[in-house]
This record gives sequence, C-alpha cells and structure tokens, in this order.
Amino acid sequence: MTIPPLYVDVHVLQSVPPSNLNRDDSGTPKQATFGGAKRARVSSQAWKRATRTHYASGVAESDRATRTKKIRELLAGRLAQAEGLDAEKAGRLAAALVKPLGIKASQKKGEESAYLLFFGKTQLDGIIALLGDRAVELAGLPDDDLDAEIKQLPVQEELTKGHPAEVALFGRMVADLAALNVDASVQVAHALSTHKVQTEFDYYTAVDDENTSDSGAGMIGTVEFNSATLYRYATLGIHQLHENLGDDTESTAETAGKFVDSFVRSMPTGHQNTFAHRTLPHLVLVTVRTDQPVNLVSAYEKPVASTHGIAEESAQRLAEELQSVTSTWGSVPALTLATYVQATDKLNDAFGASLPFPQLLEKIHAAVAGWLEHGEIR
Repeated sequence: MTIPPLYVDVHVLQSVPPSNLNRDDSGTPKQATFGGAKRARVSSQAWKRATRTHYASGVAESDRATRTKKIRELLAGRLAQAEGLDAEKAGRLAAALVKPLGIKASQKKGEESAYLLFFGKTQLDGIIALLGDRAVELAGLPDDDLDAEIKQLPVQEELTKGHPAEVALFGRMVADLAALNVDASVQVAHALSTHKVQTEFDYYTAVDDENTSDSGAGMIGTVEFNSATLYRYATLGIHQLHENLGDDTESTAETAGKFVDSFVRSMPTGHQNTFAHRTLPHLVLVTVRTDQPVNLVSAYEKPVASTHGIAEESAQRLAEELQSVTSTWGSVPALTLATYVQATDKLNDAFGASLPFPQLLEKIHAAVAGWLEHGEIR
C-alpha cells in the first residue's frame, strides 16, 4: 500500500546549564561555526542514541532491538533456552544459522562480526522458529550436512520483516548485504546553540580521605564545559515508518507519538554525574507537512545576543522564521502544534495557543492515524 508523503517536523528550544554533553577526542565539547560564529554543538548521533535509549526504556526487554557484533552469541543463548541444548551445541547451531546472512567475520578477538548489526530480539525467535522441532536433530549433524540443511531455510528473510519500532525509526545499513538494509524514517540534525558560545574550564581537586599528613590534593584536573540554548530538529517520514512497520496503521501512529516524546525528553549522558545537566525544553514546535521537511535553523544564522536571557529571544526568532518560510515559499504546514512556557502574541500568532505536552502527543497520534486511514489530517 503506497502512502502519500507526510512529515512530522520537531523543533525544540532547550537551555542547558554548564555541561559537556558530547565531547570530541580531546575532551572538548563539540562545536561548529554557523553564521560566522562559534556555536555549541551536539552531534546527531549523540542525540539519536539518547532518543533511542529513552524510547527503548518503555519497551519490554524481550521486544527491544539491539545493535551488536554478537548476534551469534545472542542466538545461541536463545537456542539453549528454547530448545534445551547445551552451550556447545547451541553455539554450533547458532553459527550455522548466522552463516547464510553473509556477515563478515571480525578480525578482533572477542568480536563475532566486523560491524554492528541492528535487529530486533524477537527476530531471533523467528529464525529459531524456522527449525521447527528439528533443533536437536540438526545440532547433531556433521558440519557439511548441517550447513546444507540450514541453507534451505529462509534465514535472511526473517531479518527483513517484523522490525521493532527502533529499527523502523532509525534504520539499518549493512554495507556488504543490501538485502538487510532498512531505510530510516527519522533524520536528526546536529543541535546548535542559537548564540555564540565560549568553552570554559573547571579546575577540580579530589581529597584523599585517609591522608592526614598534609593538606595537598589527592588528584587535580580540569574538565571543559559550556552552557547554551540549543535549537534541536528532527523529522519523521510517516510514509517510510508505515512501510517499515509492515503497513500497520495503529503501530505507526503510536510509534510517531512515542518518538516525538522520546526526542523531546531525552538527553545525552556525557559527564552527567559531573554537571547534572538534565533540563526540559522551553518550547516544542511540531509542524506536520505534506510537501517536504523544513529545518528552521536559519532563524539563528545571526547569533542571538541578549542580556536578559537567550531563550525568550530564540523563541521569537523561531516564530518569525516559520512565518517567513510560510509567506516566502508558500510552504504551509498541514498542522502546527506547540508547547511553550512564555506565551507572547507573536508566538500565539505563529504557533497557536500552547498545548499541554501530553495533549500535543495525542494530536500527533490522531493526525497520523487520520492521514493513514483517510488521506487527510484530522
């Protein structure tokens, strides 16, 4: 079933106190130059990881996805539990089942595959189900006979269907086996500060509790940090998500709402014990579009400069940018929803009245379901 394109764009303004959410190889908070000014940056990979982890926390362990080089080990464990095989036979049978996938072996000790494979744990159960009641019989065959029997089973196909929501959202790429690829339905931008940012240094010391002979520190060091109001953006292609989830309308609508919730509430964990940087956004804007995704980061090409707070001015800029895109390009959202703290006439005109966040999520669910069922936003 072909679904016309529908995009759910999520825009977030969030102030973060002194922190080091995402550091480079030297320990410095990541940065980028935008509009000729140095900005704080949090990579898309870091926030996708945080979003996926938050999403997974609400999913039963047995139904979750995992990204690992140890598919054979996981499969062996499930075989041992489901079929009562000892560790040696389960491992041997698992190795035979994985072989048709054509995954390159790793050259490093302790690793099974050369790259991480993203899959659902229930998909392993699907592979085991292919054995029927022959697991014990097959585990006792010589290697060549075992490989010949397994080759007749559609092992590869089991990883191309029944994707968990995490895989349906974030996709999967296997460079040497295109048949296992899953196109991601989510794109996430690098988060950027709406203003100029300067990296600072925290000099710290640690005291040796058992040292009573002198007053010196047991350890000294520095950690780099910054603080910023970040503009965060992600877009979700509902048509692609629907396809990845096997054309399941209710699952697609539910996953869309949960993704927005997880993207908004998640936070990368870099140096979290040092800075306790967990905050919630000042503003969440959702624009549902039938033409194309639109990132509104151009609102901050000229850095925000304010002595009375950055977040309020950043919100005003975002409202102006949305209205500018609409009037200049005729790119009118099919639906605009927002949750924000500081209400002004400008925000109300651009975004509509602020909604409690749970209500915003309910409206996303209804809009996606209406599009999939009736071809219109309801």
